[in-house]
Amino acid sequence: MLCLSTRGKSPAIPLHQAIIDGIAPDGGLYLPERIPHIDLTAMLASESYQTAALHIMSPFFSGDVLHEKLPDMIDAAFDFPVPLKPLNAKHDFLLELFHGPTSAFKDVGARFLAQCFAEAPSQSRVRTILVATSGDTGGAVAAAFHRQDNVRVIVLFPDGRVSARQAHQLSCFGDNIHSYRVQGSFDDCQRLVKSAFADNDLSEEHRLTSANSINLGRLLPQMSYYAWAAVQYAKQTDNAGKLNFIIPSGNLGNAFAAVLARAAGAPMGDIVLATNANHVLSDFFDSGDYTPRDSLSTLANAMDVGAPSNLERLRHLYPGENIHQAISRVESVSDTEIRAAIPATLKKYGEVVCPHTACGMVALQRLRDAGDTRDWCVVATAHPAKFETVVEPLVGRQIEVPEPLQKLLDRPTFAELLMPDLDALRSVLQNTAG
Repeated sequence: MLCLSTRGKSPAIPLHQAIIDGIAPDGGLYLPERIPHIDLTAMLASESYQTAALHIMSPFFSGDVLHEKLPDMIDAAFDFPVPLKPLNAKHDFLLELFHGPTSAFKDVGARFLAQCFAEAPSQSRVRTILVATSGDTGGAVAAAFHRQDNVRVIVLFPDGRVSARQAHQLSCFGDNIHSYRVQGSFDDCQRLVKSAFADNDLSEEHRLTSANSINLGRLLPQMSYYAWAAVQYAKQTDNAGKLNFIIPSGNLGNAFAAVLARAAGAPMGDIVLATNANHVLSDFFDSGDYTPRDSLSTLANAMDVGAPSNLERLRHLYPGENIHQAISRVESVSDTEIRAAIPATLKKYGEVVCPHTACGMVALQRLRDAGDTRDWCVVATAHPAKFETVVEPLVGRQIEVPEPLQKLLDRPTFAELLMPDLDALRSVLQNTAG
């Protein structure tokens, strides 16, 4: 399948090339030229997460050089569970996406993206992956690409605005992974990345590409767990309806993957987004007026985004008022509500959740309070142990650290300070080349 830029000023290219390049030459984001329809009967018959992933992803890779390798790529990338957990008898579910090596949902996309780079036609020169992270993306990308041949990773994260354990994950790899604490916000990190891509000479010299959710290779694999959850729901319940999803959202990549999965035919119901106090998205969906602004620092730091990149994709596919066909509503959640939701979730369901998942739980309660009795699934995006300084005082006990996360926390770390300007980044790229 060919891919096109959202801005329409770049030529169509094969899917694997869109994944390797990351961003289009005109600055737009790549999208498949069309959204294929899956074989729903085969999807519903899937007996494993990997099989469901193959059914929903295969049509997108049809005709691409990676298509024959797709089953092996999926098996290699998706080697951890993504369980759909019923919370009670009142139609509430949790989709746990934190069982990968860095205890966050970003592992799904990052590990598959690394497979794409490994299996794509040979690259004779080193590619530089430039990744801005608000907390979890950088760690997942670093883990996925650590020591991979012909790939150098530059991780930019906002100094002091990620949790201590997130910062440790972002800085504990070394080798081909280079980590930088940017003096600013995630938006500053993201601006640096976009400025570097916009500099044609710099981009060409260092063969820049992205592993953020602006890369289509991150989004396509994320469709898989929505398809799998929908299949599991159909098998676990006698309800003839479809499972609806509440997705904690910052840069909109995870949410856009859900929209794509449903558009391709996954049997999903409504999609609601839960943001933190950065309410750019909720304002836009309420008024139609999109006004990017500086991000606020919140307890749900991985969602501290004031200019969500994937809104460009969403508006391209669903222009104007049609956007409400993609996303039903957006709920903005304050830090005060997050603090209340974490112990309330433990009391009601016996589950300890991270601050981001807590935003989803607040959105769920608002729906219930408004009289919505449908079946809803909150997407659990990260393990609460990554945010122990927030969660543990609220639940009154220590949170057990998953073994993969503990292995990373046992490693030494190093991250240099970086000013948020392009000249400083240019110097970093030059000094780490080789």
